[in-house]
This record gives sequence, structure tokens and C-alpha cells, in this order.
Amino acid sequence: MKQLDSTFWRVAHGREIALNRRSVIMAIINVTPDSFSDGGRHASVDAAVEHALQAVADGAEILDIGGESTRPDAAPVSQAQEQARVLPVIEALSARTDALISIDTYRAETARLAIDAGAHIVNDVFGLQKEPEIAGLSAETGAGLCIMHTGRDRQKRADLIEDQFFFLDRSLEIAAQAGVSRDRIVLDPGFGFAKETPAENLELMARFQELHRFGLPLLAGTSRKRFLGAVTGREPAERDAATAATSALLRLQGAAVFRVHNVAINRDALAVADAMLAVRNDISYRA
Repeated sequence: MKQLDSTFWRVAHGREIALNRRSVIMAIINVTPDSFSDGGRHASVDAAVEHALQAVADGAEILDIGGESTRPDAAPVSQAQEQARVLPVIEALSARTDALISIDTYRAETARLAIDAGAHIVNDVFGLQKEPEIAGLSAETGAGLCIMHTGRDRQKRADLIEDQFFFLDRSLEIAAQAGVSRDRIVLDPGFGFAKETPAENLELMARFQELHRFGLPLLAGTSRKRFLGAVTGREPAERDAATAATSALLRLQGAAVFRVHNVAINRDALAVADAMLAVRNDISYRA
């Protein structure tokens, strides 16, 4: 596949990041006691900040801060609890690093406070369809949006790519109606989010290139997901090598951003994929 031309993801506070020409890593920073693979390890502000700064040292350019677990059986968290967890971390990081900061939330009020605290991106796992006000917030503040596909709490289309377009077309409609420009948007097909079987997630990987019909940069979020456990037989914390394999494979299919737990191993895998793509593009250009 020919590499996409470089494009810029415009985000809040006058920042932007180049995509497509090289892989961009988004580090997962869970400030939660119950996330599926690292719950409790970074639940304090100090632990979360130090973990985030190490992720930057390892090669992350975006830090995705989340205060509520999104695993299927997770206990719900109140808005006040979520904000108490994430806002001090965002404030501390905005003073200590130039890395872009993403807030992983579907709540518009949490997103607003996070942007005020220094966040640049809102990562919405309900694709603007739980609290559409997030779209208006992006238009108002210039925040970048990561819009994720999910099949939770609804009837999915039989064909998984058809369902991606059914859901994400609606999300993009919400964004457009709110006045969000397309250069603020990255799409996430939502590996593991109501993709019921390992086969469904693997089919999504195999057909990933079909998502380029959206004409927008794509994020891959396979890190330590359950389908990788089914393939490898490994527990969540032991799935980083499998994650790196998916990152490299999806990079070859045009994914631009990679949301991962272990930055270092994915950085190396993606460096090899980027190097190979650069050579292939040079060969294609010379031909």
C-alpha cells in the first residue's frame, strides 16, 4: 500500500502533530484501580505522572489520560471521581512535558475541564454519540478528537466494515454539524469494543485498509486486548510482543497512531515498519 501523504492533526492550544509519514505513539496512562491490565499501578498522581514521563522518554508523543476503566464489566465511575483522578495528572504533565495530552472520556464536562488544565485532544470511546456536546467543545476550543467506533448497547450490522461506516458516519455528521473541521479528527475502529470474538477482531485487522474510505487518519488500539490472549494464550500483562506485532501489521495497512501500554517495544516494531515503508515508497517513486 502506498503511504499516505503527510497530514497534520490540529489540536487545542495551537498545537499540531504530523501523521502518516511516520508512526505516532499514544501512551495509555490509566489513573484507575481497575483497568484490565494495569489497574492500580498508576492510580496516584505521582505514579501516573512518572509513568507518563517515562512513556515520553520511551518515544510516546501523546499521553492518553483515563480515569474510568472501559472494560466490559467495569464498575461505573461518577463524573466527580473521574475528574478528581485525571485533572491533577493533566495539570502536572502540562507543566513538565511538551508531549500532547489526551483525555480519555465520554463526558463533555470532564473534557472541558481537562482542556482548561492543558489537554489537547479528547478521546471519546462512544464516538460523540453519548454526549454530543463534546463535538461543540472541540469546535469552540480547537481540541483534537479521537472518535472511536463501538458496538456496545446497540444492534450491530452483520458486516463489520458496514457497521464501522454506519456508526462512524453518524459520528462525523455530529462533528460536522457542530462545526468541527476534519483536520481535528482521527478515527479509531475500536478493537475489542463489542467485537465479540477473536475472529471478528482479526477480520477487522485483515480488512483495515477498507477504512481509508473515510479519508481520515486512523488510530489502532489493540494493546493487550483479549483477542490477543486468545491467539497467544497469554495474560494481559504478557501481551506486549503480540501487541507490537499487530502495530507493525496495521502500520503496513496505513494506521497512523498507535495507542499502547508498552511504548518501547511498539516503538521498535514501528521503527522497522516505517523503515520498510520508506524503502518501498522510494522504490515505487523511482519506478
